[in-house]
Amino acid sequence: MLELRPSCEHCNTSLPPDSLEAMICTYECTFCRTCVTEVLENLCPNCGGGFCPRPNRPSKDLKDGNCLANNPASTKVVYRPVKPEEHRNFAEAIKDIPPNKR
Repeated sequence: MLELRPSCEHCNTSLPPDSLEAMICTYECTFCRTCVTEVLENLCPNCGGGFCPRPNRPSKDLKDGNCLANNPASTKVVYRPVKPEEHRNFAEAIKDIPPNKR
């Protein structure tokens, strides 16, 4: 089950469970849409993968107890700002490769 981390790992912007700005990679590294496009160039600094919008967990019990009340979002903040120069060096060789081909 997705953790639904509470904030962007780079800028620490709040990303509540219903946020449409939350983006994740396959390892659930979580960043805001602005950081993904303007800082990271759709390249996860932790794994090299791409990002997609984070799904939202239903706030109400619509079926079988699958909702935020029974499966709350994480409260653990993962804050590890990206060093721009290091990320540019890392991204240089692979940023032009589509995420599904990396």
